[in-house]
Amino acid sequence: MRNKSTYNYIEKYLVEIQSKGRYSLTLSELKAKFEISEKAILQNIFRLKNKKQLAQVRKEFYVIIPPQYIDRGMIPPMLFINDMMNFLNRKYYVGLFSAAALHGASHQQPMEFQVITQKPALRDIHNPKLAVSFFTQSEWNQNHIIDVKTESGYVKVSSAELTAFDMVRYHKRTGGLNRVITILEDLSEEIKPARLYKVAGTEKQSNTQRLAYLFDKINKKALAHTLKKTMNERTKAVPLSLIHSKKAGKINEEWKIIENMTIDF
Repeated sequence: MRNKSTYNYIEKYLVEIQSKGRYSLTLSELKAKFEISEKAILQNIFRLKNKKQLAQVRKEFYVIIPPQYIDRGMIPPMLFINDMMNFLNRKYYVGLFSAAALHGASHQQPMEFQVITQKPALRDIHNPKLAVSFFTQSEWNQNHIIDVKTESGYVKVSSAELTAFDMVRYHKRTGGLNRVITILEDLSEEIKPARLYKVAGTEKQSNTQRLAYLFDKINKKALAHTLKKTMNERTKAVPLSLIHSKKAGKINEEWKIIENMTIDF
Protein backbone atom coordinates (compact mmCIF):
# COMPACT_ATOMS: atom_id res chain seq x y z
CA MET A 1 0.00 0.00 0.00
CA ARG A 2 1.44 3.36 -0.96
CA ASN A 3 1.97 5.99 1.69
CA LYS A 4 0.08 8.71 -0.20
CA SER A 5 -3.16 6.75 -0.03
CA THR A 6 -2.76 5.46 3.51
CA TYR A 7 -4.60 8.42 4.97
CA ASN A 8 -7.77 7.55 3.04
CA TYR A 9 -7.49 3.92 4.07
CA ILE A 10 -7.08 4.80 7.75
CA GLU A 11 -10.02 7.18 7.57
CA LYS A 12 -12.15 4.40 6.07
CA TYR A 13 -10.89 2.04 8.76
CA LEU A 14 -12.20 4.40 11.44
CA VAL A 15 -15.65 4.23 9.82
CA GLU A 16 -15.41 0.44 9.69
CA ILE A 17 -14.50 0.21 13.38
CA GLN A 18 -17.27 2.56 14.41
CA SER A 19 -19.84 0.64 12.37
CA LYS A 20 -19.04 -2.36 14.58
CA GLY A 21 -19.70 -0.39 17.75
CA ARG A 22 -16.09 0.33 18.67
CA TYR A 23 -14.75 3.79 19.37
CA SER A 24 -11.09 3.18 20.05
CA LEU A 25 -7.95 1.86 18.42
CA THR A 26 -4.25 1.60 19.15
CA LEU A 27 -1.04 2.42 17.36
CA SER A 28 -0.02 -1.24 17.32
CA GLU A 29 -3.34 -2.10 15.66
CA LEU A 30 -2.72 0.40 12.87
CA LYS A 31 0.86 -0.83 12.41
CA ALA A 32 -0.42 -4.37 12.00
CA LYS A 33 -3.19 -3.31 9.62
CA PHE A 34 -1.15 -1.03 7.35
CA GLU A 35 2.30 -2.12 6.23
CA ILE A 36 3.98 1.27 6.42
CA SER A 37 6.41 2.90 8.79
CA GLU A 38 5.38 4.08 12.23
CA LYS A 39 6.39 7.59 11.22
CA ALA A 40 3.92 7.56 8.33
CA ILE A 41 1.12 6.28 10.54
CA LEU A 42 1.83 8.97 13.15
CA GLN A 43 1.68 11.61 10.42
CA ASN A 44 -1.72 10.30 9.37
CA ILE A 45 -2.90 10.23 12.98
CA PHE A 46 -1.81 13.86 13.29
CA ARG A 47 -3.96 14.78 10.29
CA LEU A 48 -6.96 12.93 11.71
CA LYS A 49 -6.52 14.68 15.05
CA ASN A 50 -6.45 18.04 13.28
CA LYS A 51 -9.71 17.12 11.54
CA LYS A 52 -11.12 16.26 15.00
CA GLN A 53 -11.84 12.71 13.89
CA LEU A 54 -9.41 11.19 16.36
CA ALA A 55 -8.21 12.08 19.87
CA GLN A 56 -5.39 10.66 21.96
CA VAL A 57 -6.30 9.53 25.46
CA ARG A 58 -3.18 7.59 26.47
CA LYS A 59 0.11 6.99 24.75
CA GLU A 60 -0.62 4.87 21.65
CA PHE A 61 -4.35 4.72 22.52
CA TYR A 62 -6.84 6.79 20.51
CA VAL A 63 -10.59 7.30 20.38
CA ILE A 64 -12.76 7.99 17.34
CA ILE A 65 -14.82 11.19 17.48
CA PRO A 66 -18.23 10.81 15.76
CA PRO A 67 -19.86 13.94 14.30
CA GLN A 68 -22.13 14.46 17.30
CA TYR A 69 -19.08 14.84 19.57
CA ILE A 70 -16.86 16.97 17.33
CA ASP A 71 -17.68 20.21 19.16
CA ARG A 72 -16.75 18.59 22.46
CA GLY A 73 -13.64 17.00 20.98
CA MET A 74 -14.08 13.87 23.08
CA ILE A 75 -16.52 11.01 23.55
CA PRO A 76 -17.96 9.93 26.93
CA PRO A 77 -15.48 7.72 28.84
CA MET A 78 -18.10 4.96 29.11
CA LEU A 79 -17.60 4.37 25.38
CA PHE A 80 -13.89 3.58 25.64
CA ILE A 81 -12.94 2.85 29.26
CA ASN A 82 -13.21 -0.94 28.89
CA ASP A 83 -11.03 -0.95 25.76
CA MET A 84 -8.48 1.35 27.38
CA MET A 85 -8.17 -0.72 30.54
CA ASN A 86 -7.80 -3.88 28.46
CA PHE A 87 -5.12 -2.08 26.42
CA LEU A 88 -3.33 -1.23 29.69
CA ASN A 89 -3.87 -4.81 30.91
CA ARG A 90 -5.42 -3.57 34.13
CA LYS A 91 -8.37 -4.83 36.16
CA TYR A 92 -10.85 -2.06 36.83
CA TYR A 93 -14.36 -0.96 37.53
CA VAL A 94 -16.17 2.35 37.19
CA GLY A 95 -16.85 3.55 40.71
CA LEU A 96 -17.69 6.31 43.16
CA PHE A 97 -19.81 9.18 41.84
CA SER A 98 -19.61 7.89 38.26
CA ALA A 99 -21.09 4.57 39.35
CA ALA A 100 -23.65 6.30 41.57
CA ALA A 101 -24.89 8.29 38.59
CA LEU A 102 -25.33 5.06 36.62
CA HIS A 103 -27.39 3.70 39.51
CA GLY A 104 -29.68 6.71 39.31
CA ALA A 105 -28.08 8.89 42.00
CA SER A 106 -27.65 11.92 39.79
CA HIS A 107 -28.21 14.59 42.45
CA GLN A 108 -24.77 15.90 41.57
CA GLN A 109 -23.37 14.93 38.20
CA PRO A 110 -19.66 14.15 38.63
CA MET A 111 -17.26 16.57 36.99
CA GLU A 112 -14.80 13.74 36.45
CA PHE A 113 -15.03 10.09 35.50
CA GLN A 114 -13.86 7.89 38.38
CA VAL A 115 -12.27 4.48 37.97
CA ILE A 116 -11.00 1.98 40.55
CA THR A 117 -7.99 -0.10 39.60
CA GLN A 118 -5.23 -2.09 41.24
CA LYS A 119 -1.73 -0.88 42.03
CA PRO A 120 0.50 0.48 40.68
CA ALA A 121 -1.49 3.70 40.44
CA LEU A 122 -2.32 5.13 37.05
CA ARG A 123 -1.74 8.78 36.22
CA ASP A 124 -4.98 10.76 36.17
CA ILE A 125 -6.13 12.25 32.86
CA HIS A 126 -6.99 15.92 33.29
CA ASN A 127 -7.22 18.22 30.28
CA PRO A 128 -9.82 20.64 28.89
CA LYS A 129 -11.63 17.81 27.08
CA LEU A 130 -11.40 14.93 29.51
CA ALA A 131 -11.14 14.28 33.25
CA VAL A 132 -10.57 10.72 34.45
CA SER A 133 -9.38 10.03 37.99
CA PHE A 134 -7.98 6.67 39.05
CA PHE A 135 -8.24 5.25 42.57
CA THR A 136 -6.34 2.18 43.72
CA GLN A 137 -7.55 -0.77 45.71
CA SER A 138 -5.59 -3.91 46.47
CA GLU A 139 -8.38 -6.31 45.49
CA TRP A 140 -12.14 -6.69 45.27
CA ASN A 141 -14.79 -9.37 45.01
CA GLN A 142 -15.94 -9.73 41.40
CA ASN A 143 -19.38 -10.72 42.69
CA HIS A 144 -19.88 -7.06 43.60
CA ILE A 145 -19.12 -5.85 40.07
CA ILE A 146 -21.82 -5.67 37.41
CA ASP A 147 -21.63 -5.38 33.63
CA VAL A 148 -23.39 -2.33 32.22
CA LYS A 149 -24.21 -2.39 28.51
CA THR A 150 -23.27 0.61 26.39
CA GLU A 151 -23.38 1.15 22.63
CA SER A 152 -19.72 0.09 22.50
CA GLY A 153 -20.03 -3.02 24.65
CA TYR A 154 -20.01 -3.85 28.34
CA VAL A 155 -18.36 -1.81 31.07
CA LYS A 156 -17.57 -3.01 34.57
CA VAL A 157 -19.28 -0.96 37.28
CA SER A 158 -19.46 -1.32 41.05
CA SER A 159 -22.77 -2.49 42.45
CA ALA A 160 -24.82 0.05 44.37
CA GLU A 161 -23.68 -1.57 47.62
CA LEU A 162 -19.97 -1.47 46.78
CA THR A 163 -20.37 2.07 45.47
CA ALA A 164 -21.69 3.18 48.87
CA PHE A 165 -18.68 1.68 50.63
CA ASP A 166 -16.25 3.18 48.13
CA MET A 167 -17.66 6.65 48.63
CA VAL A 168 -16.98 6.35 52.34
CA ARG A 169 -13.56 4.76 51.78
CA TYR A 170 -12.35 7.54 49.49
CA HIS A 171 -14.23 10.49 51.02
CA LYS A 172 -10.97 12.24 51.89
CA ARG A 173 -10.16 12.56 48.19
CA THR A 174 -13.64 13.14 46.78
CA GLY A 175 -14.87 16.16 48.72
CA GLY A 176 -15.86 14.88 52.13
CA LEU A 177 -18.80 13.13 53.74
CA ASN A 178 -21.24 16.00 53.29
CA ARG A 179 -20.94 15.45 49.56
CA VAL A 180 -21.24 11.71 50.01
CA ILE A 181 -24.42 11.83 52.06
CA THR A 182 -26.37 13.70 49.36
CA ILE A 183 -25.58 10.86 46.95
CA LEU A 184 -26.37 8.13 49.50
CA GLU A 185 -29.93 9.40 49.80
CA ASP A 186 -30.58 8.56 46.13
CA LEU A 187 -28.29 5.54 45.94
CA SER A 188 -29.92 3.87 48.94
CA GLU A 189 -33.02 3.23 46.82
CA GLU A 190 -30.99 0.71 44.81
CA ILE A 191 -29.27 -0.95 47.78
CA LYS A 192 -30.49 -4.34 48.98
CA PRO A 193 -29.80 -5.28 52.64
CA ALA A 194 -28.72 -8.84 51.83
CA ARG A 195 -26.18 -7.66 49.24
CA LEU A 196 -25.01 -4.87 51.54
CA TYR A 197 -24.30 -7.42 54.27
CA LYS A 198 -22.20 -9.50 51.88
CA VAL A 199 -20.13 -6.48 50.82
CA ALA A 200 -19.61 -5.52 54.46
CA GLY A 201 -18.00 -8.89 55.01
CA THR A 202 -15.09 -7.83 52.79
CA GLU A 203 -14.72 -4.29 54.18
CA LYS A 204 -12.79 -2.68 57.01
CA GLN A 205 -14.91 -2.41 60.12
CA SER A 206 -14.22 1.33 60.38
CA ASN A 207 -15.79 2.00 56.97
CA THR A 208 -18.78 -0.16 57.88
CA GLN A 209 -19.29 1.94 61.02
CA ARG A 210 -19.08 5.20 59.06
CA LEU A 211 -21.52 4.00 56.42
CA ALA A 212 -23.97 2.69 59.02
CA TYR A 213 -23.83 6.05 60.81
CA LEU A 214 -24.57 7.91 57.56
CA PHE A 215 -27.47 5.59 56.70
CA ASP A 216 -28.89 6.25 60.14
CA LYS A 217 -28.58 10.01 59.58
CA ILE A 218 -30.63 9.85 56.37
CA ASN A 219 -33.21 7.64 58.08
CA LYS A 220 -32.33 4.45 56.22
CA LYS A 221 -32.69 2.40 59.39
CA ALA A 222 -32.92 -1.01 57.72
CA LEU A 223 -29.61 -0.50 55.90
CA ALA A 224 -27.94 0.88 59.03
CA HIS A 225 -29.03 -2.06 61.15
CA THR A 226 -27.97 -4.53 58.48
CA LEU A 227 -24.44 -3.17 58.93
CA LYS A 228 -24.78 -3.16 62.71
CA LYS A 229 -24.92 -6.97 62.58
CA THR A 230 -21.20 -6.92 61.75
CA MET A 231 -20.36 -5.00 64.94
CA ASN A 232 -19.74 -6.46 68.38
CA GLU A 233 -18.79 -5.37 71.88
CA ARG A 234 -15.11 -5.15 70.90
CA THR A 235 -15.80 -2.68 68.08
CA LYS A 236 -13.68 0.41 68.74
CA ALA A 237 -14.84 3.97 68.14
CA VAL A 238 -13.39 5.62 65.02
CA PRO A 239 -13.47 9.24 63.77
CA LEU A 240 -16.31 9.94 61.38
CA SER A 241 -14.23 12.09 59.00
CA LEU A 242 -10.66 11.44 57.94
CA ILE A 243 -10.40 14.95 56.50
CA HIS A 244 -10.69 16.84 59.76
CA SER A 245 -7.59 16.92 61.91
CA LYS A 246 -9.79 16.95 64.99
CA LYS A 247 -9.82 13.43 66.40
CA ALA A 248 -11.92 14.19 69.47
CA GLY A 249 -15.67 14.58 69.68
CA LYS A 250 -18.84 13.15 71.13
CA ILE A 251 -18.99 9.38 70.70
CA ASN A 252 -22.11 7.94 69.15
CA GLU A 253 -22.34 4.71 71.14
CA GLU A 254 -24.73 2.94 68.77
CA TRP A 255 -22.38 3.16 65.79
CA LYS A 256 -19.10 3.64 67.69
CA ILE A 257 -18.40 6.85 65.79
CA ILE A 258 -16.46 9.85 67.08
CA GLU A 259 -18.44 12.81 65.72
CA ASN A 260 -15.53 15.03 64.71
CA MET A 261 -17.58 16.90 62.09
CA THR A 262 -21.14 18.05 61.53
CA ILE A 263 -23.21 16.44 58.80
CA ASP A 264 -25.19 19.01 56.80
CA PHE A 265 -28.64 18.26 55.41
